[in-house]
Amino acid sequence: LEQGPAAAVEELFETRAESEEFELNARLLRQAAEDSDDADALRGWLLYRIRYTANPLVERMTLFWHNHFATSNVKVRSPIAMARQNDLFRSEALGDFRRLVHAVARDAAMVRWLDLDQSTRTAPNENFARELMELFTLGVGHYSEADVHEAARAFTGAAFRQDQVWFDLSRRDDGEKRIFGRTGRWTGDDVIDLCLDRPESPRWIARKLLAAFVAPEPGADLVRAVADLLRREQFQIRPVLKRLFAAEVFYLPDERGTLIKSPVELVLGAMRSLEVESDLGAASLLVARLGQRLFEPPTVKGWDGGRAWINASTMLERINFAGDLVEGRRYGELKFRVPPSVGAAGARSQLQWACERLLNRPLPPPLLEEYAAYLETIPDARQARLRAMLHLLLSTPEYQTA
Repeated sequence: LEQGPAAAVEELFETRAESEEFELNARLLRQAAEDSDDADALRGWLLYRIRYTANPLVERMTLFWHNHFATSNVKVRSPIAMARQNDLFRSEALGDFRRLVHAVARDAAMVRWLDLDQSTRTAPNENFARELMELFTLGVGHYSEADVHEAARAFTGAAFRQDQVWFDLSRRDDGEKRIFGRTGRWTGDDVIDLCLDRPESPRWIARKLLAAFVAPEPGADLVRAVADLLRREQFQIRPVLKRLFAAEVFYLPDERGTLIKSPVELVLGAMRSLEVESDLGAASLLVARLGQRLFEPPTVKGWDGGRAWINASTMLERINFAGDLVEGRRYGELKFRVPPSVGAAGARSQLQWACERLLNRPLPPPLLEEYAAYLETIPDARQARLRAMLHLLLSTPEYQTA
């Protein structure tokens, strides 16, 4: 808040060394998950990383790619393979999208998830080829069924063994394939490049990035501008997001508060903002109840997000979470405090101070006055007013959205 937008964006994109404590705890949590073959423990490892990392944007983009290349341990049945896939997403979180797609095609969890290990030259499986085009690079309507079939032939020969991928050349189809009107002895890598070289590809990725960070239905001109930037930057994600976060459109009032926070963003974001020493086991259960069971997206399309996050049950859960969090029940100890100088100025000053730090846009003046009047009825003893204020703000639409 004190730095202003430009300096804050610069800091957000700096790569910071993680602390020794963070690295040790993350390593122990992961080892425990892999040794016990326990997906719940693996979820705890990922939530720990998100909550305590020194590089929150990297973890945010790792989660973005987990949803983009949605893979579920329900079928993979290997926390080790799922953790390695998560490592891959993290390694290219702000990096080279082209390189990431190529690596995903060889990723053990993805190979098992989309049946590439069952695809041979005599019986090519179309699952990966279809999702590569429909979900990963182009979007619906920009390829034909013949393109999918021919691409599937190019991805034959992979096998999955002991959480590793290897290739059996005797099962690979090395004949000519015709894809997007072009004929050649295309390999899987060739097919990926053919997809990424099409004009629809940067538009598809631009739309996905904008839907994650700006608006659920971004305008055509904005999509085109970000797609052009992606093309110029050759699918390098860091410079594209850095330019977007510094752009005027990112701060326009009409674009703020249009995104409903995902369960992970809501729960872990509140814990970070309020400096809660987090009980991540309880947080993991809550995130799942709210509809986002990590490492188990519901379909190959991932989590739908947006309005799908909110219904009568999940909204009540969100509000109850706010109350339990600020009371220090269930989710860890609350360390957030109002500075003495602000607290001495009264309920209205406390409320304005908290709004600046917790909400992504100002409360309407009538609502601000109504909340302040309510808080003034609460004696400021034993942090009662602070807790009531935080419960109120965390329950507002202004906090539930971004």
